Amino acid sequence: MSPVPEEDRVLLEPGQVESAGLEGWRLEGDALRIRLATGDFVTGVRLIQRIAEEAERADHHPDVDLRYPHVDIVLSSHDVGGVTRRDVRLARVISAIARENDVEAAR
Repeated sequence: MSPVPEEDRVLLEPGQVESAGLEGWRLEGDALRIRLATGDFVTGVRLIQRIAEEAERADHHPDVDLRYPHVDIVLSSHDVGGVTRRDVRLARVISAIARENDVEAAR
């Protein structure tokens, strides 16, 4: 595991998170959160598998809660106690994976 670059250890201000344009994601406390409406359990499992692969590649791991018919995802850089650039990057990747699987953020 390589060390986290210093620029990825800087906490983002709420305005910086807002300006990142993360559709469907919301900032709550020290984390980014999204609920993805999978529609069924199997789609949720497939979605989580892809997210897990990308999270492992990024060495940054979200909290994931699989339910029928949705998946809740929470991103936070626990080592610095809040949201950083690496959370925003992984949120974008997760959103792209959701789009590829025709999954939208729950309203």
